[in-house]
Formats: sequence, C-alpha cells, structure tokens
Amino acid sequence: MALKATIFKAELKIADIDRNYYQNHALTLARHPSETDERMMVRLLAFALHAHEALVFGNGLSTDDEPDLWQKDLTGAIELWIDVGLPDEKLIRRACGRARQVFIYSYGGRIADRWWDQCRSKLDRIKNLSVINLPPQTSQAIARQAQRNMQLNCTIQEGQIWLADKNESVQVKLVAVT
Repeated sequence: MALKATIFKAELKIADIDRNYYQNHALTLARHPSETDERMMVRLLAFALHAHEALVFGNGLSTDDEPDLWQKDLTGAIELWIDVGLPDEKLIRRACGRARQVFIYSYGGRIADRWWDQCRSKLDRIKNLSVINLPPQTSQAIARQAQRNMQLNCTIQEGQIWLADKNESVQVKLVAVT
C-alpha cells in the first residue's frame, strides 16, 4: 500500500514592502512521503517570495512535467515556474523553454554547491533562469517552524526577509548563484 501525503495547513501573512504586496493566504500543503520538513518549508518560502493571486502549488515530486509552484496567465501560458531542490538540468532547460521566468531554490549546503558546479556550464547562459541557494542554517531554521497547523508572518523589506511564527523569527538569507 502506498503511503499518502501528509497535509499541512498554513496561515501565511505576507508584508512585502519591496513589491507593495500585503496579503493573507490560507494554504494547504501536501507533503509527499519522501519530502522533508525542510523541503516543504522552502516551498512555502518560495510561495511567500513570489506571492500572487495566480501562484499555485503544482504536483511537484509526483509529476516530472510540473513545478513545485507555478503561475499562469489567463491564456494558460506559464509566467513563472518555481522548483525546489536539485532538479535535473534537462528538466530545468525544458522549464526555461516553457515559462517566461524560472526560479530554482536549492538548499543542502555542499551537496547544493556540487550540484550547481555540475550544472553551471549547461545552464549559465539561460537568460530566464534564476538559481538561488539557501544556506543550511537558513533552511534548517525554517524547517523547525513546520507544524501541521502553522501561523506564519513573512516580512520583506529592502531585500531583508523574515519568516516568523509564534516562537521564532528567522532572518532568511538567499544567495543568488545566477
């Protein structure tokens, strides 16, 4: 018998002063049995960083031709494709051909650094691709905030990002590698 996804609920309040975006989102996240809290929370962070009324979670791990998050315009064209982790460079190139803008949020420390070193030469010239790495201390800190029912506040101001729950406020550090 296959294991089922674990459902997490998140009440996410976003104050993105840089984009003039202020909104509350009631999100349901299905955590795949092979997914860690760390990966799920990076997905949630990616949602907060790109929040938009048309941004939705994709099938992610269970479907190769769908991202973790995406945003389509009214014609169905893919405006934004967001993947989390260390996707295969062929999948990234295919995504870049399908979407106006592609973001990859990698994490995992040295493993993520090695992944990028292997992919860099094949992906460096793609203009609509942004690869962003989360240092291990950042991804592990936001993973500690994972609960089945979460109330989170995300504040973005002058490039500074904070993700807070009732117990802890984490300053999120992002490192752009492309």
